[in-house]
Amino acid sequence: MSTKIPSQLETAMEQIMFTFHKYAGDKNYLEKEDLRQLMEREVPGYMKNQKDPLAIDRIMKNLEECRDGKVFFEGYLSLIAGLTNGCNEYYVKKMKPTGKKY
Repeated sequence: MSTKIPSQLETAMEQIMFTFHKYAGDKNYLEKEDLRQLMEREVPGYMKNQKDPLAIDRIMKNLEECRDGKVFFEGYLSLIAGLTNGCNEYYVKKMKPTGKKY
């Protein structure tokens, strides 16, 4: 019986999912402090470049569906998609033309 090795994309999807649950725990949603810890530990470069001391509050407000202080998986995916889109824009403008890789 052969074991198929997951593709890079499958591995990335798994990591996105597991990272959410690592910070959400059994409650299956992120509260403000969960989101702060996730952002500081998982995307420290983004957080270091933030000039806005209320960045987490702003992000939380944008992601909450019901304005109840909870960010569910779908909101988290929106955050990851937005951050990834920003990285892609940087890559297309700055790195791809020079042939550099991350």
